[in-house]
Amino acid sequence: MPHAKILSPAQCRGARGLLNWSQGELADKAGVSRSTVKDFETERHALHSGTERLLIEAIEAGGVILIASAEFGAGVRLRRAG
Repeated sequence: MPHAKILSPAQCRGARGLLNWSQGELADKAGVSRSTVKDFETERHALHSGTERLLIEAIEAGGVILIASAEFGAGVRLRRAG
């Protein structure tokens, strides 16, 4: 069974920044409410695993690679075009 990806609030904000998406745009693309994104990014609430999966799928479909926490910490990167 593959290891589940974990999305941090900072990665979520960073991914939106790379994609130039508002919280509302990410929410629409993921099929969740804007308040869910806002509350997660401000660390008011943790995500349910299904909601996290929806956000990850939307972010990755937008062209961002989520980098797992390792020696240098978690991050985000734009996928190379082409």
